Amino acid sequence: MSIPRIAVYSGTFDPFTLGHGDVVRRAAALFDQLVIAVAVAHHKKTLFSLSERVGQVQKATASIAGIQVLPFDGLIMDFCAAQNACAVVRGIRNLTDFDYEAQMAAMNRKLRPQVETVFLLPEAPLACISSTLVREISKLGGSVAQMVSPSIAAALAQVHATPGA
Repeated sequence: MSIPRIAVYSGTFDPFTLGHGDVVRRAAALFDQLVIAVAVAHHKKTLFSLSERVGQVQKATASIAGIQVLPFDGLIMDFCAAQNACAVVRGIRNLTDFDYEAQMAAMNRKLRPQVETVFLLPEAPLACISSTLVREISKLGGSVAQMVSPSIAAALAQVHATPGA
């Protein structure tokens, strides 16, 4: 009996985009189990609460086998150890992402050398999508229908329709 290959895909996912979903589908095909780790994100003010983000990711990935969605706080390498993960998955859209992610991968290797970092590129039409841009476009009244799932687009519209949001 072989040990299951478990990978962790972490992020704030504020909101979870179609690009994130594409990376999840690709990673799920490579590993026996994919744990999507939704970060508490102390360093950012998020639009959606942690529980809302976890729920959004669960709904967006419900049709993909081998997925588990969990909140996490702290070092990703500690979370990987707790999940018995052999890899961490990172989505890369461009060279700027690569520069940052390569530095993080090197540091993570120092913390937990047995966990590999796997970089995945989203489909080309999705590479321009970022959560930051989705939030900004939605806030300014633009359509994000080609960037997020319908349920997340509706949640964004509701947040931005609320006075003071």
